[in-house]
Amino acid sequence: MAEQAQHIGEGFRGELHYDEPMQRHTSLKVGGPADLYAVPEDVDDLQALVRQLAEQQIPWLVIGRGYNLLVRDGGIRGAVISLERFSRIEAVGDGRIRAEAGAENLAVVRFGQQLGLGGIGFISGIPGTIGGAIRMNAGAYGEGLLQRTACITLLRDGAVCEFCIDELDYGYRRLDLQPGDLVLAATLQLVPRDPAETEDEVRKDHELRRSKHNVGHPSAGSFFKNPSGQAAWRLIDAAGLRGASEGGALVSPVHSNFLVNSGNATAADFLRLSERVKAAVLEQSGVVLEEEVRIVGEEP
Repeated sequence: MAEQAQHIGEGFRGELHYDEPMQRHTSLKVGGPADLYAVPEDVDDLQALVRQLAEQQIPWLVIGRGYNLLVRDGGIRGAVISLERFSRIEAVGDGRIRAEAGAENLAVVRFGQQLGLGGIGFISGIPGTIGGAIRMNAGAYGEGLLQRTACITLLRDGAVCEFCIDELDYGYRRLDLQPGDLVLAATLQLVPRDPAETEDEVRKDHELRRSKHNVGHPSAGSFFKNPSGQAAWRLIDAAGLRGASEGGALVSPVHSNFLVNSGNATAADFLRLSERVKAAVLEQSGVVLEEEVRIVGEEP
């Protein structure tokens, strides 16, 4: 697969990197190399790249800023596509803004704020991009981003398609799409809101996250989904796992739903620690925890 990837790139205008360590591109700072790491310039560049990958039968996956991603130590066979250059945000009328997948969450909130629009302040403190936030229906305080989404632009089977939100199946921390679908952009339906009120929302969200989530080490944010009606961190505390470690991976003493890289952790350390946490919670509370982070790649 790595040899096939060396032949990709004819006519490609973006960046191509071979055997690229994924620890450089994930917030957990772990992960083996991707055969190919591609940063397309625009949609045309992306479509041309995906066509070449399909012709060579090379698998691919898309990432944003790597905030919700755990790459195994063996790395990724095939291509990783970064949409970091897809960052345009624009007003489209009727209280809606369209944000490309690589736009930072806070930048999107600020753009709406300048127009006197709001309702998505809850994503302002969530690190990452709109593409990732849409893909996992990111949210906080009982709200999810897809509740504020009018439609989504996808790359499906090489073609750019748009879907209204009522055409899609989604729920808590999930959006069900077809295999190979790639989120290009989202059109968000905002509500009139005084910019000062949005500023207050952003400030309170950031203060709350600084006080509760300032874990002091590389992390992926919440590692586990909250089970229905329960908080994952409370279940982990009840199982006595706050501060537990495997190698360089640590259950943060500050917030026990944050698994952090305390220094030179490997993906294997995180995977062992995750299994240990899940087993302890199941034994203590009878609850099956599910990872919120996306786990990809191969074992060494």
